[in-house]
Amino acid sequence: MTRDTPPGRPASPRDAKPAAKPVKRVTPQYLENAALHYLERFASSTANLRAVLMRKVRRSAQAHGTDPEEGAGWVEDLLARYVRSGLLNDETYARMRTESLHRRGASTRAIAQKLAVKGIGRDEADKALETLREDVGPDLDLTAALALARRRRLGVYRLPEARAAHREKDMAALGRAGFGYEIARRVVDAESPEDVLEE
Repeated sequence: MTRDTPPGRPASPRDAKPAAKPVKRVTPQYLENAALHYLERFASSTANLRAVLMRKVRRSAQAHGTDPEEGAGWVEDLLARYVRSGLLNDETYARMRTESLHRRGASTRAIAQKLAVKGIGRDEADKALETLREDVGPDLDLTAALALARRRRLGVYRLPEARAAHREKDMAALGRAGFGYEIARRVVDAESPEDVLEE
């Protein structure tokens, strides 16, 4: 009987916890394979990929007694090669991530925070936001707030009969997303989405 099995009931295969996958021993080839596999699935900044690979290095050092300093050197060599080849490009990553987050309704403040978590510096984040302003227009927060409202059916995107009852809740949701009071008010109180941008 396992620890989670209720009294009086025999243990079943479902009660058993799955065995943890054995930790792979880190080698330069293993790190290369892991990096390429990660990059096939996710866009990444240099700092983010470094963090992913260094977790593997530390786990290998703990499980197999491998040298974490040697592993860190392999990671840095790999990253430098990927940057030289263009496989890793923080400026491109910042621009793509900024565009994607804006489309989903992230405020400029939230975008800068999310980029920082991925290791993108303030200058690179500002440059990505400036490029987006050139493409979208000067009021990024207003267009992002409108995108978030559309996605979550807030404010101007609610059914007219439900808007008054949900006004404060919608204002709070936009505030939590990083938008200021005036932008939230415009999105919540406008008669139509077009009116939000024309006010």
